[in-house]
Amino acid sequence: QVQLVESGGGLVQPGGSLRLSCAASGSISSINNMGWYRQAPGKQREFVVRITSGGSTNYADSVKGRFTISRDNNKNTVYLQMNSLKPEDTAVYYCNVDGRLSDRRPFSSWGQGTQVTVSS
Repeated sequence: QVQLVESGGGLVQPGGSLRLSCAASGSISSINNMGWYRQAPGKQREFVVRITSGGSTNYADSVKGRFTISRDNNKNTVYLQMNSLKPEDTAVYYCNVDGRLSDRRPFSSWGQGTQVTVSS
């Protein structure tokens, strides 16, 4: 089993910044991709950004140049630095991690979600 614990959401004014964290724990042998998705009220969950085990990144066009993803492999943690936040960034943000368990089975797990609200 893999558990993901997210933190760092909150209320911020337009133009402000927030940093999200997501720590993975459990019977993990290796982690491949770590990423973030978000779901705004009344909308489907959408892809935000992903980082591979090799450090390659892929961003949604809507966040390019404003959001930065990073990971600490020693801590099995992924971060999302969000700058120049806009009201349309308001959503519940979910982290997603995939890899291999200690018994070599593949896994893909989701965090519980953290609310980000951008409003004046």
